[in-house]
Amino acid sequence: MAVETGGARRAAQRAEQDADVLVVGAGPAGSTLARHLAAAGRRVLVLEKGSFPREKVCGDGLTPRATREIELLGLPTPAEDGWIRNKGLRLLGGGVRLEVPWPEITDFPAHGLVRTRARFDQALAEHARAGGAEVLERTSVTGPVLDERTGQVVGVRARPVDERGRRAGEEREHRAPVVVAADGVGSRLALAMGLHRREDRPLGVAVRTYFRSRRHDDDWMESWLELREPGARPHELLPGYGWVFGVGDGTSNVGLGVLKADAGSGEVDYRDLLRRWLASMPPEWGFEPEHQVGEVRGAALPMAFNRTPHYTRGLLLLGDAGGMVNPFNGEGIAYAMQSARLAADVVDRALDAPGERGRERALHGYPAALRAELGGYFTLGRAFVALIGHPEVMRVATRFGLPRPRLMDLVVKLLANLADPTSKDAADRVVVALQRLAPAA
Repeated sequence: MAVETGGARRAAQRAEQDADVLVVGAGPAGSTLARHLAAAGRRVLVLEKGSFPREKVCGDGLTPRATREIELLGLPTPAEDGWIRNKGLRLLGGGVRLEVPWPEITDFPAHGLVRTRARFDQALAEHARAGGAEVLERTSVTGPVLDERTGQVVGVRARPVDERGRRAGEEREHRAPVVVAADGVGSRLALAMGLHRREDRPLGVAVRTYFRSRRHDDDWMESWLELREPGARPHELLPGYGWVFGVGDGTSNVGLGVLKADAGSGEVDYRDLLRRWLASMPPEWGFEPEHQVGEVRGAALPMAFNRTPHYTRGLLLLGDAGGMVNPFNGEGIAYAMQSARLAADVVDRALDAPGERGRERALHGYPAALRAELGGYFTLGRAFVALIGHPEVMRVATRFGLPRPRLMDLVVKLLANLADPTSKDAADRVVVALQRLAPAA
């Protein structure tokens, strides 16, 4: 009887697998991971339940942090393709209007971008394909495939669906030694593995729509810092902000985000709040019902690592699936892409590790890398959300902070996570020191 060697056994297992890495979801996290790993020579299969272009609730604004990840990915952003550059934040509140340019940071661009999520996600998926990844659209993952002996995730079950998400073919299994959940805040794959949202971490809410507007080519990302519930007294501010981001195609993305720890409780009608806020805008801006393009859409903002562990039993969680939205400002794309870049490095090394145990040890380096890069900052963010949950704090911050440009420079660096660790500037040093002192929980 012939004896199968370890090398022959591994070769047989590889032949049975669909890819080296199986990615569920082709949003910013999934497509970024796919491109990085494909560039490293790995076989990557991405399963996406929708088809491009597809709608996603988002402000469409990209800070320099997100822009840096785009540059590291090698994705071109020419203006002729609809990419709009912006200079910084325009902050409004307490009767003050203040423009704060994006800071100049080592290894970071000094500009942000605006691109609709429908086209942004499509560009990322096409970039992943161009790099060698296989992306299957209209493929709905129905559950994980587990190894009966170890309980490890070794693949997923999936089936084709039509444009409405209805079943359009037979279910089949897809297998790979590494499986990644990049399927958003609801992450059906994570839930199937028993990974639920942490109640001790904040969950925000965002709602947005589009308007035809003369402000479509504004090169500042505009934030309004005075939001109130209907019937609230003047000093009772909600912990969040409204935004106006020019898309450059004749429309503006207009919305609001509330960063309250229990923002998803259902006690506030955020769509109605958006309509009331819009009614206060100058009519010449065009933010009136007759100029609205599409419906008002809303989504949850899973913040500050609100689903953990980020690696368990063969499954990695990326982006919104792992609760990686910035609790300071509701930004998710930058952290989805950053988590994907960190995961790509870990996964690439894990696939070269000797044996299943070696691969398992290597994959546990992913949550450690996340904590090292983002843990302290997200801990600060959780404290920030708790603090601004008090209306008086928001009122004082808006009334007394905005008139002080030097203070707001520090605030913007903190809220957008754009402090330069190599700078001798006092604002940079304060923000960097706070992140280092905060426990990376």
